[in-house]
Amino acid sequence: MANVAIMGYGTVGSGVYEILKTNSKNITRRARGEEINIKRILDIRDFEDHPEKELFTKDFNDILNDDSIEVIVEVMGGLHPAYEFTKSLLEAGKSVVTSNKELVATHGTELLKIAVDKNCNYLFEASVGGGIPIIRPMHQCLTANNIQRITGILNGTTNFILNEMIKNGSTFEEALADAQKRGYAERNPAADIEGHDACRKIAILASLASGVFVDYNDIKTEGITNITLDDVRYVRSIGGVVKLIGYAEFMEDGKIYSVVCPMIVNNTSPLAGVDGVFNAIMVTGDYVGDVMFYGKGAGKLPTASAVVADVIDEVNHLERSKRIQWVKADKEVMASPDDKKFCYFVRTNRGAVTVKSLFEGCRFVESIVAGEIAFVTAPLSPSERDEKFKELGSVVSSLRILQ
Repeated sequence: MANVAIMGYGTVGSGVYEILKTNSKNITRRARGEEINIKRILDIRDFEDHPEKELFTKDFNDILNDDSIEVIVEVMGGLHPAYEFTKSLLEAGKSVVTSNKELVATHGTELLKIAVDKNCNYLFEASVGGGIPIIRPMHQCLTANNIQRITGILNGTTNFILNEMIKNGSTFEEALADAQKRGYAERNPAADIEGHDACRKIAILASLASGVFVDYNDIKTEGITNITLDDVRYVRSIGGVVKLIGYAEFMEDGKIYSVVCPMIVNNTSPLAGVDGVFNAIMVTGDYVGDVMFYGKGAGKLPTASAVVADVIDEVNHLERSKRIQWVKADKEVMASPDDKKFCYFVRTNRGAVTVKSLFEGCRFVESIVAGEIAFVTAPLSPSERDEKFKELGSVVSSLRILQ
């Protein structure tokens, strides 16, 4: 029997409990006949009506000092005390599973090293993409490849909002209110709509793919709050859709270019058809080509299923570290923003003659707003774009085009 503990009995934690109890027979079989027993649940709240209320504790030491507990599920969220608890558990040689993207993105380098040094495991499949398997495939199935690029729709809330604008003609404010009503968006949705959630996820994936720590603070991040219905209509007219994209490209010189922002995705791309709260992650390898992982990126049971899969994996590797880790680079790892050029879709109030004089090789788009000119630029670096926009003097909006 393998004893586990759950730290945090919120949405995901209760889902982990439910799956371990409901699917116990199959889980035991997949854990090589080892029955997985929930011995403790840590939460600051009282659960007097719970059928196993005796499992609950408010004292972390009840888990840390119990030598029979070998695997711990950390689904508390946030950095503190999740970081301190996780570090203490790993230093004690206990394996930890987490869905905490903020913790992995911030302290993953240190925690993964401790796990390797202590011959235990720190697994985090659910930290990116919820129920979508992506961490394990990248660590195992795609290791014969040099990863060239990762392109992802990594946040279900923003994808739902944009989809409502695209398919139903809702304004951003209306779509956000609907997302909050349905429980897809928090009361304070800033982490989602400003791109911070997607930024942490692409930082984790880039770190895993490259083997060096990618600090999410170094990734230029822009949310979807400025996207309007007119933008959506224009993009539809040129055969695309707007998606919040987390992007990482691994350059030939070993540096990493990464950005999170709304991009125009051509309708021919598989990413264009990813609707609602679904996520999709496209990984490009030098031999395998493009591989896409698709599914529900959040939610109680999809996320909990990924957590339980990691629990089973850790039970199967109690005596051996899987040696998943990345290290801090001894030199600058991030590419300059100007190392990557994109074409841009631009709306302006200036005349065609001015546009042509500034944007050589641009392609004009039929205007759908009176008094505006819309066009697509040739590839530009951010500094080239900014310089030309300054000369143009009037930019209603602009969007990168994913290529």
